Amino acid sequence: MRYLITFAYDGSKYRGYQKQPDVKTVQGELETALKTINGHKDVNVVAAGRTDAGVHAYNQKAHFDLDIKHITPEKLKDGLNSLLPNDIYIRNVEIVADDFHARYNAKAKEYIYIINMGEYNPIEKDYIYQYNKKLDVVEMERALKYLEGTHNFKSFTKSDDEREDYVRTIVQTRLTRELKNVNKITLSFLGTGFMRYQVRNMIGTLIEIGEGKRKSEDIIDILNAQDRRKAGKTASPEGLYLKDVLY
Repeated sequence: MRYLITFAYDGSKYRGYQKQPDVKTVQGELETALKTINGHKDVNVVAAGRTDAGVHAYNQKAHFDLDIKHITPEKLKDGLNSLLPNDIYIRNVEIVADDFHARYNAKAKEYIYIINMGEYNPIEKDYIYQYNKKLDVVEMERALKYLEGTHNFKSFTKSDDEREDYVRTIVQTRLTRELKNVNKITLSFLGTGFMRYQVRNMIGTLIEIGEGKRKSEDIIDILNAQDRRKAGKTASPEGLYLKDVLY
């Protein structure tokens, strides 16, 4: 039987989502817990996408196959949460069709990135990017709109990322400020799919625009160049969250 799980995690102590030998990963923890439930037989967990070291998730999704009779989704949820470390939490378990695929069936993903422009906060250092200086948020908001739509995002991918298709669609972007703390801003990206480092590279470029080093309309030239060297630096991972996966 195939199950779909929705889960959250604090990525600050993990070397990313994807399982790797001899390092702590989110996938590794999930598969270890499932192996215990499955009578010490291996279970392969397939996520909607991979997150890098230090990146967090509110509603990551993944599927796996498990052939255990008389276990309800609710009992499976409780069993997993009892075995997982407290920085990973299963929010929901549901039974899906045998041909469902957490990655290939995804219609859209939403990422958010949180920046603190105010005084340094050591308590939030693993969860909010501590920029600690003022940014021109109006110009950044203008720049966001140039990223919306269907574009070739090669300029914003990992420099050694070689693939046939760099075209993605960003459906909606948004910049919001907290009412109680206007120095804290959140940048949101809803799109059909994102390549590795794409969001962090877009954020790095937006920060340079906020610093006055670039203009908002420079986004057009960066997209047209299809050259990673034309975009800004890769932003730090700690402010990035996979907020949701939509099917």
